[in-house]
Amino acid sequence: MASSSHTLTLPVLPLDDEVVLPGMVVPLDLSDADVRAAVEAAQSAAVQGNKPEVLLVPRVDGTYAAIGTLGRIEQVGRLSDGDPGALIRGLRRVRIGSGTTGPGAALWVAGSTVEETVPGTADGEGGRTLPGAVAELVTEYKALATSWLRRRGAWQVVDRVQQIEDVSALADNAGYSPFLTIEQKVRLLETTDPVARLKFATETLRDHLAEQDVAESIAKDVQEGVDKQQREFLLRRQLEAVRKELSELNGDADDESGDHRARVEAAALPEDVRKAALKEVDKLERAGDQSPEGPWIRNWLDTVLELPWNERTEDAYDITGARAVLDADHAGLEDVKERITEYLAVRKRRAERADAADAEATTGGGRRAGGAVLALVGPPGVGKTSLGESVARAMGRSFVRVALGGVRDEAEIRGHRRTYVGALPGRIVRAIKEAGSMNPVVLLDEIDKVGSDYRGDPAAALLEVLDPAQNHTFRDHYLEVELDLSDVVFLATANVLEAIPGPLLDRMELVRLDGYTEDEKIVIARDHLLPRQLELAGLAPGEVTLTDDALRSLAGEYTREAGVRNLERAVARLLRKVAARHELGERELPFTVGTEELRPLIGRPHHTPEAAQDPAVRRTAVPGVVTGLAVTGAGGDVLYVEASLADPETGASGLTLTGQLGDVMKESAHIALSFLRSRGAELELPVGDLKERGVHLHVPAGAVPKDGPSAGVTMTTALASLLSGRQVRPDVAMTGEVSLTGRVLPVGGIKQKLLAAHRAGITTVIIPQRNEPDLDEVPEEILQTLDVRPVTDVRTVLELALTDAATPVRDPAAPGPLPQSAGGARFTVAAVSRWRGPGAGRTRR
Repeated sequence: MASSSHTLTLPVLPLDDEVVLPGMVVPLDLSDADVRAAVEAAQSAAVQGNKPEVLLVPRVDGTYAAIGTLGRIEQVGRLSDGDPGALIRGLRRVRIGSGTTGPGAALWVAGSTVEETVPGTADGEGGRTLPGAVAELVTEYKALATSWLRRRGAWQVVDRVQQIEDVSALADNAGYSPFLTIEQKVRLLETTDPVARLKFATETLRDHLAEQDVAESIAKDVQEGVDKQQREFLLRRQLEAVRKELSELNGDADDESGDHRARVEAAALPEDVRKAALKEVDKLERAGDQSPEGPWIRNWLDTVLELPWNERTEDAYDITGARAVLDADHAGLEDVKERITEYLAVRKRRAERADAADAEATTGGGRRAGGAVLALVGPPGVGKTSLGESVARAMGRSFVRVALGGVRDEAEIRGHRRTYVGALPGRIVRAIKEAGSMNPVVLLDEIDKVGSDYRGDPAAALLEVLDPAQNHTFRDHYLEVELDLSDVVFLATANVLEAIPGPLLDRMELVRLDGYTEDEKIVIARDHLLPRQLELAGLAPGEVTLTDDALRSLAGEYTREAGVRNLERAVARLLRKVAARHELGERELPFTVGTEELRPLIGRPHHTPEAAQDPAVRRTAVPGVVTGLAVTGAGGDVLYVEASLADPETGASGLTLTGQLGDVMKESAHIALSFLRSRGAELELPVGDLKERGVHLHVPAGAVPKDGPSAGVTMTTALASLLSGRQVRPDVAMTGEVSLTGRVLPVGGIKQKLLAAHRAGITTVIIPQRNEPDLDEVPEEILQTLDVRPVTDVRTVLELALTDAATPVRDPAAPGPLPQSAGGARFTVAAVSRWRGPGAGRTRR
């Protein structure tokens, strides 16, 4: 059945937050001026006996819809809240036309009713038979609407919806749905096809029910979880009460192993740490036994409670006593002892002169008095690690050692995150915990052996630890609370200075330990090594005695090192031999070991000085072999450079370098060869045939990597010796960088190199003249045994090192004076004293 379309002239009643569809009955508030004007105009224009009519038009963002609803004003009166209102019934759709005039202040428009075609065929009884698809759509909408109404408890409306058979009226009934937006309701109004309108209403209702299903499912899961937690909480409280009752019955009422809250409240923790700990206790109490966070929180609380937050040892300010402790524990090492003494003296003075300003600067936001950070760099066996214990004992502090050799994981320093399985705090926090105080002496051993890989750079993590300006707020990844490290004395040990990263070295004060002299080794062996090894060998003091000559022979001929580690092994081996022979009845105790007993007990010496060997078997017995000096991770050492020329008939040419030489050392060889080629006539060397003959330079041992510029003069001397056929003096060693013009440039490690020359039996050492100030660090007893020659030019080196071609090599057993030359003046002890100035009689270390 189709409704006829005709033209209407009506006042417009705008709706800003509502849409009225045909068939709907809604109350409207007349307090709005536009609404009230439309109602009054409709009442004025109403024909006698008819109810006034208005055009209900939705207004979205100030824009009117294209289609409105013809509304009949059923009643005008008061709403439930007392405001004036009107009850309006929607009748049919009206397509809005042009504006017109009418009575009152309302907006009048001309419009035409919308003709709607209802699908289906007449059934002869006043009804219509719907097509199959439309009938299914009607059935689906009624089922969805019924489900939604039942969920809302609107049972009285269900029957009314089920009784609607008209497709258009059923679709317009969706206008009552509160979940539809204004835009969706406007779309329902402007859709003139009843089937399309019903289809849109069905889709929106289906989507809304799907959202409701999801929301109800989530709410159900949440409610079930809440109920489970409440039930678990109640049961846990009951379980705690039962356990408490059982503990009281068993006499264990004082057991607080599981009561972390009581332990936190009883502990003397800093305020911020206490707050963090109590927060974790709250989490622990809320977590269940099956919660994965329970063990993490317990371990974290145990770690925090075990740290000595407020424990500090009182420093010993007896400077004389502290120096006595250092002297008793270590022979030599004067630089380190002097630095520790300075540190203690400064702390003592600062404590005596402390005032309110200093206290405010230390505890407030101003200047902080951070702990000392010393880097002890030297070869193995010189006592770097044991020195840390002596420093702690001298200061009256706890001592703890942190081994960093091979550490490649940043988490080893800063700790792991608590969420990781097996998470632990970093080594710094564990060291504080082990020390039992917040101001221990922490020895960071082998800091030059720290590496880095995909797990991070531990050296970068140490930057904050060793920076006095930052370590008062050090934050470990495991603890996540601030830890004050400003009062910790950090000592770092290393063998190779170059292996320490620059930013890390910049935060430490460098103290070099270059090794011991032979006299110092004898004192160390007699006073420290021998008593310890006697006890380890099960021998009583006095049962075995080693003479100073025997100790000197052990230090010089059986071991050759910067430290005393191998010397202690030799002493231990000697004592084992004596103990074994005594048990076999071959030796009676007490027994004195002299130099004559060394060979029968431990064999022949392993290190014979080059100059003391037979002239025929010396390395320098042939031209082209020179003794150089170098610095390695094990201290100073002698380094031989060998040169040879290829036979012209082989056709070999160029320069060949072997011995695992680094780039800098290879460049030194090329510079030496270039200098000799350019100065061949001046030096009276046959360099013309070098084009046809290859030059080979080799530096034993070939398996050890070598690098550095200090072998420049050694390589130059080796090539000059080879070309001239003159041997190099066996008692001469040298070091220095060479330039293309023949200048001898300064190098590092002079003290270590002179100590190595002394151990190797060298009597004459050639050094760059610009390294003369470094001789102030060399002990005078070493300078008394060495003839140190500072030079500025390679020509002087050749004059000092090469023998006269017409004179056979001098026997070192009867050494004679070296030739004097400009720039090569003999540097004796008297000359050193004159250069040092007043007070030269004291050796400055």
